[in-house]
Amino acid sequence: MAMTPEMETLKGKLKTVWVSGDYGHFATFLEAPAIELFLPRLRLAPGMSVLDVACGAGQIGIPAARAGAAVTGVDIAANSIAQARSRAAAEGLSARFEEGDAEDLRFDEASFDVVCSLFGAMFAPRPERVAAELVRVCRPGGRIVMGNWTPGGFIGQMFKINGKHVPPPPGMPSPVLWGDEATVQERLGDKVSGLTLTRRMYPFKYPFPPAQVVEFFREYYGPTNRAFASLDAEKQAALRADLERHWTDHNKATDSTAFVESEYLEVEAVRA
Repeated sequence: MAMTPEMETLKGKLKTVWVSGDYGHFATFLEAPAIELFLPRLRLAPGMSVLDVACGAGQIGIPAARAGAAVTGVDIAANSIAQARSRAAAEGLSARFEEGDAEDLRFDEASFDVVCSLFGAMFAPRPERVAAELVRVCRPGGRIVMGNWTPGGFIGQMFKINGKHVPPPPGMPSPVLWGDEATVQERLGDKVSGLTLTRRMYPFKYPFPPAQVVEFFREYYGPTNRAFASLDAEKQAALRADLERHWTDHNKATDSTAFVESEYLEVEAVRA
């Protein structure tokens, strides 16, 4: 797929972001809610073919394979793919995990019964291509299911804090526009026969306090890791203070742990 030099540079930077940190370890606390909240939306049956786009270390792909689905996962981060493959091998699952780009999926048209992405494909820089590819590889009558952070939710606002300290690269649309109903309708509406948009809440539970949560993100979550790495010590301290305040202000836990809920938009569509 042809790209301008500027887009090639941007995508290279984004790949560097997502191979930073350790997404498999970062997602340790996110997998249980994914299984409870998002996996049932896929309505899986044994033998059903599933494509997990921007699959990370298999937080949806692995449990979908456990349920008997024929799973393929793609992600731009080679280290996440290696983690997903290792997990599948350890459990004796036949799921396939490959390096791949949400904007240029290397599969034939109508290859999958279900195409899904949980907090993943929303970060690709050309959303119109993502929308077209998600639909293209889904079979007629098949389902496209996404979970996307909303602009006004806790994580959307955390991204806004990051952006105040480290502006996004030129040409990068806001990922959280995938969490805006009107935008999703525009991107998918004429490509699908049915579209259901539902706002839901996703829990973040950590066995340590907000300040340590921020450090956990800094060490293991690629975007936060790279944001801190791009700043000098004084500016890192300012970013840390804002993030710690954000987590503390929204923390519902009353002990030395952290519990925050973040709004996301659940997208369900049927390919015509």
